[in-house]
Amino acid sequence: MAFQNGLGDSGYVDRRNVLVEYHWLEGQYENLPALMADLVRRKVAVIATPGSNPATVVAKAATSTIPIVFGVSDDPVKLGLVASIARPGGNATGINWLLSEVTTKRLGLLHEMVPRAVRLAVLVNPGNASTAEATLNDVSEAGRPLGLQIQVYNAGNSREIQAVFTGLAREPKDALFVGPDGFFNSRRVQFAVLAARQGIPASYAGREHVEAGGLMSYGTSAEDMFRRAGIYVGQILKGANPAELPVIQSTKFALTINLQTASALGLEVPPTLLARADELIE
Repeated sequence: MAFQNGLGDSGYVDRRNVLVEYHWLEGQYENLPALMADLVRRKVAVIATPGSNPATVVAKAATSTIPIVFGVSDDPVKLGLVASIARPGGNATGINWLLSEVTTKRLGLLHEMVPRAVRLAVLVNPGNASTAEATLNDVSEAGRPLGLQIQVYNAGNSREIQAVFTGLAREPKDALFVGPDGFFNSRRVQFAVLAARQGIPASYAGREHVEAGGLMSYGTSAEDMFRRAGIYVGQILKGANPAELPVIQSTKFALTINLQTASALGLEVPPTLLARADELIE
């Protein structure tokens, strides 16, 4: 809906004066090359990959002519997507939601929520390699001064997510840090149920997890990012050149806490977190 709202801001309405195709890979990143090859073959007007590093990288490899509007967590210059933030210079532009800064802040907030936590489980999706690597590097660096003992877990499908929590039942950890990933977001109900069953405080990248019953999240507003992507797509459809549309650096970040989940876990949310929360879900 946010993406469609962004398109609407530029005067485009799906199935009225533009046709939007939605593709949901559900973590099956190995299918991306075939999908992008098909889109290029059919000469679509714009490829939008908001919120997905893997999709953006594969799209960029598939075409140097079809405009791409991305939403990525890593530096788009380092990913080889643009020449610079101010002047992308190619066929791609979009939004950067600053993973490193968010990861460090989110880990600090989780530690503030569970100050006695020492053993930290960190879950990433190896199929989303660049984000997983950056997350682990940032968590390791930020966790060192906090005295955290970090154990890394990998999951790329719902069965592997279940296996991770089964492992946590055998070897309990004090808290769980779930790395940002589009597939993880689609499995937010599974995460909420399993975390509640194991009684483990967990931090997520997006508020959707907290809305589904997760404990807390801190990160870029996904709604704002998708809306901005829709606006850029609309501008390009009107003739704007992606090479001249600067990459947007996210400025809207939100801390969301589920008070009911905190209570069920036996956690008393510190007043400092309550005061700083952008949204409290009861």
